[in-house]
Amino acid sequence: MFRRSKGSSHRRARTVSVPIPGTEQPERAELPRPKGPWDIDDVDDAAVSEEDPNIVDLGGLVVRGQPGLEMRLQVDERDQAVVAVLLVSEEGAVELRAFAAPRNESIWDDVRREIGAETTRRGGTATEQQGEFGTELQLVVPVQSPEGQHSQQVSRVVGVSAPRWLLRGTFLGRPAQQPDPQGALEVAFRDVVVRRGEGPMGPRNPIPLQMPPGAEQVEEPGGPEQS
Repeated sequence: MFRRSKGSSHRRARTVSVPIPGTEQPERAELPRPKGPWDIDDVDDAAVSEEDPNIVDLGGLVVRGQPGLEMRLQVDERDQAVVAVLLVSEEGAVELRAFAAPRNESIWDDVRREIGAETTRRGGTATEQQGEFGTELQLVVPVQSPEGQHSQQVSRVVGVSAPRWLLRGTFLGRPAQQPDPQGALEVAFRDVVVRRGEGPMGPRNPIPLQMPPGAEQVEEPGGPEQS
């Protein structure tokens, strides 16, 4: 289903809910690294096979479903481009965004500092901490509900660098405050495969994503603002 949500002042976006057809968790071949996320060159053909009912191929990202997860896509209404992937469970969610990066240099340190500075500007706090994926941020941002009630939103932002790309994951809900390496959202994050492509891209440019088959559009009256 497509669900509309507010964009930033520069764009409007809608959120797309995509069915993940199957959660049988078939046996997988051993991969050459102990953890993911993975580069397309790190995995064998079975890890991105369209014949696997648990896999959703989005072009720049290949996502493996987990039991109890729903996939939603944020789509820029100006050019219909998919800008982010959201995996949702009963406990929370993780937003996936992939960016081009230099071959021999990580951009995560700079990106992390910029996220922290923007959070502080908005009246929140940004705390660096060590986690499963290295240095990460825990953000606490003041928010206001449509009914005018004030509260705080806690998120945990992780970054995984590889030659020529950065995958940023923003965890919400329980995984933002109680990380669980065996939880469905963190397992799904580690299973992500990034397909950067061989064409030239400037650092920090979003890696293009595509709409998968089976998505349907449903209008809804607004939603949380997307940055």
